[in-house]
Amino acid sequence: MFGIGKGNKRNRSRARRPEARVGVSVSLPRWRPSFGRLAGIDWKRWAGTGVSLAIVLAAIWGVRIALDQPIQAVTLAGRFQRVSPMDVEKAVRAASRGQGLVAVDLHEVADAVRRIPWVDSVSVGRIWPRGLAVHVIEQVPVARWGDKGLLNARGEVFVNAAGRLPDELPELLGPDGTEATVTRQYLAAHGRITEAGMRLARVQLDPRGAWEYSLDSGVVLRLGRRQVDERFERFLTAATRVLSTRGPEVAYIDLRYANGFAVGLRN
Repeated sequence: MFGIGKGNKRNRSRARRPEARVGVSVSLPRWRPSFGRLAGIDWKRWAGTGVSLAIVLAAIWGVRIALDQPIQAVTLAGRFQRVSPMDVEKAVRAASRGQGLVAVDLHEVADAVRRIPWVDSVSVGRIWPRGLAVHVIEQVPVARWGDKGLLNARGEVFVNAAGRLPDELPELLGPDGTEATVTRQYLAAHGRITEAGMRLARVQLDPRGAWEYSLDSGVVLRLGRRQVDERFERFLTAATRVLSTRGPEVAYIDLRYANGFAVGLRN
């Protein structure tokens, strides 16, 4: 028992002794630049390549300068009925002022011409050595948009109400933003009406979405909001007979019925 106790005491004293710390030093090799690869480069060859590239770039720049001559001539093409050729040339020269034939922005020139009233589309090209070719296509009006301007076949208002609008064009009416919708409806009905020997003078879409067509004779076709195409077809197949017999007496034809129509006579 005493032997075991002494051994435990010695073990405890040994456990209290601090452990020795061992330091490790690592020496890294010092980096030294190696000029072996640089020494193997053929500097004369690369210098020659750089000089050749500089010569090519200088030649290209010289050709560009030689071709970038001041614009002296503007050649116009197109049917100029509403657009003045002088206005087109003035817009071209203003957009290309101070620029040569190479540096001029053809899109910018086309945009300047396109802002002229009655111009629909423009194409611009270069004519070497010192000219521009401009081809202009004018707008073709299909109807009046109330008293606000003229409409093309895409339903775009291209001339505002500055000056007198031609009375011979049909009048289209509708809420703001419905120009294209009303134009499509008019173009769809125009041909059918013409084939029947009549003329469509007015197409109106009211804020509730109801349609009315007016003939040049003064007869109004009330088509409503639903089944507009079917009701218009009913007018062409049946109601036109009423107009052929009692045309001057008819004030309107109401087609908003399921299987027929009503005729209103003038007072």
